[in-house]
Amino acid sequence: MTTVSSIDICKYIVAVDLELVPKQKRAPGVRCCEPLVYPDVEAERAQRMAVIAKALGDPVRVQLVDVLRKHAGKVCVCELVPLFDLSQPTVSHHLKVLREAGIVGAERRGLWAYYFVIPEALEELTAWLS
Repeated sequence: MTTVSSIDICKYIVAVDLELVPKQKRAPGVRCCEPLVYPDVEAERAQRMAVIAKALGDPVRVQLVDVLRKHAGKVCVCELVPLFDLSQPTVSHHLKVLREAGIVGAERRGLWAYYFVIPEALEELTAWLS
């Protein structure tokens, strides 16, 4: 194996003359260059996916969605509270955020609320991520 020293490498460096052009101000709205890639996601769809991603931006909410999607039916909030080291109002707050994002649905039965995942809510985000 041959080793090359920094002195040997310096022998091969070639000087290149670069012409420096003063920076010129562009007119408003004139691009400096064309983008190489354009987004495939329209602004409205990106907004919707951002709402879902933001709601899932908390580890407790990710775990709640995981528990709800594995459950065959609707889950009472009283069954969810013991799974976390959180108070019932805090768990309910996390469920409310997921509900407002359209990830989770809820059904009231007397004093209790029963929660379930809305499967279609995660399909768009899942499709985009894959």
